[in-house]
Amino acid sequence: MTENEKAGAHRYLTTSEVAAYLRMKERKVYDLVRQGLIPSTKVTGKLLFPRDSVDLWVMNHLEGDQAPRHTAPPVLAGSQDPLLDWAVREAGADLAFLCNGSGDGVRRLLRDEATVAGLHVIDHATGNFNDPAHLGLSGMRDLVIIHWARRTQGLLVKPANPHGIRDLADLASPAVRVAHRQRGAGSDALFRSLLEHLEITASELNLAPYASLSEDDLALSIREGEADTGLAVEAAARRHGLDFIPLHQEVFDLAMRRRVYFEPQVQRLMTFARSERLHARAESMGGYDISHLGEIRFNA
Repeated sequence: MTENEKAGAHRYLTTSEVAAYLRMKERKVYDLVRQGLIPSTKVTGKLLFPRDSVDLWVMNHLEGDQAPRHTAPPVLAGSQDPLLDWAVREAGADLAFLCNGSGDGVRRLLRDEATVAGLHVIDHATGNFNDPAHLGLSGMRDLVIIHWARRTQGLLVKPANPHGIRDLADLASPAVRVAHRQRGAGSDALFRSLLEHLEITASELNLAPYASLSEDDLALSIREGEADTGLAVEAAARRHGLDFIPLHQEVFDLAMRRRVYFEPQVQRLMTFARSERLHARAESMGGYDISHLGEIRFNA
């Protein structure tokens, strides 16, 4: 196996491997690292280069520096994720939050009103998450989707579960008030998909009068007695002292234009995302599988 073939077989490349992969001298690689021009991370003092990110970096340069600079504001739109919220702040990523659901994130990404969109939208027909065609993003010729985490979605209930809720079928009781997300939110799409499998429609439920606009809003509505249960991630239940009934594993991804991936805000976030601190935080929050965090799921 040649050095290039060995490099292509690993998710993370060493300095010598990335030099061989890019056909340049190691000294040049170190220069690029010092200038912050090539995506890299340090693990126990050793430089490593995520191969998918290096491939993106190469493609971005092949497109030419003459391409117009991306002018969208440094905004993280789309769906809220507790671990992502924490990571953006801790990384000093300088991204403003405008999280009003996955559907809103898609619209803002298309209109260049946000640089990054958090998405977890299920395709009812296939059961797949965040398919660009299903999202209406297939027309973006520079779209990149980066995997963030697999999350456990389930029902949030008050401590000791006073209504004895065990699964979605129990939500059909008129005595159970159900918190819900706004239409277009990824959680709402998943909720309706899960109900559909049980041949239950949302109109049959005793829904709260107003939609919750985030995972935290939904958890608060249950904690404060406005609702008895609702679908959200396990991390939201833990954060607000609620009990949790797991139902489904979903995929949460970050969508952006290719050039945005190399902007300082996103690079700071992705570098921090590979740290031991983030892994420890995900473990303490609960309900996260971040074993594939940072992998490129789609590259137009």
